[in-house]
Amino acid sequence: MYAKIYRPRPSAMSSGRANAQHWVLEFDSDEPHAIDPLTGNAISTDTREQIRMTFETLEEAVAFAKANDMPHRVHGSTDTKRIPRSYSENFDFNRKLPWTH
Repeated sequence: MYAKIYRPRPSAMSSGRANAQHWVLEFDSDEPHAIDPLTGNAISTDTREQIRMTFETLEEAVAFAKANDMPHRVHGSTDTKRIPRSYSENFDFNRKLPWTH
């Protein structure tokens, strides 16, 4: 079972970047999920899937995995380029980009 180290992407429902600055260590499951017949939820007997650890830097997460002899994979993150704009720029007369709706 590999530990997956990645930086989570910010939510599409907000413009904030509060949870996008830290690195997360999670475990990938090797076992397939079973379906609970009563509720229809996916269930698993592997409790390591429930562990989610956060670190300030990538180096801290990799050092923790190596110190505890965990095989790990680092998934790189692509930072999106943000163009700072004000709300009033949506209604400019000399708008460079056309309306999209």
